Amino acid sequence: MLETIPLTLDAVRDVAKECFDDGWRLVTMSSVQVGDDSFDVLYHYDKDLVMKHYRLSIPKDTVVPSISPVYFCALLIENEIRDQFGICFSDIVLDFGGALYLEEEVRAMPFCKVSVAQKQS
Repeated sequence: MLETIPLTLDAVRDVAKECFDDGWRLVTMSSVQVGDDSFDVLYHYDKDLVMKHYRLSIPKDTVVPSISPVYFCALLIENEIRDQFGICFSDIVLDFGGALYLEEEVRAMPFCKVSVAQKQS
């Protein structure tokens, strides 16, 4: 099980800045739909082979502060999350407007709805 540190919307960019200033590398971000109207956005950082993970739980239609002003590379991940889940990011340094990977005629976000079942032994 992935241990995560809860993250609030107001702290997203501050935490990214603290990680950046302390030498943490942004490994990636990931997202998952956890209910009909809610998502988790996970931020994965690495420093000296130690990983830490932050979990931001948000309702649908929440605009998340972009960390691309801190970690420029985050612009690709944030644009991909917008393409796949429809989650928008504010102040992203280069916003593809939901068309990074998707063709313009694609109107529905291919939400990933994952469920986990406990394996019976």
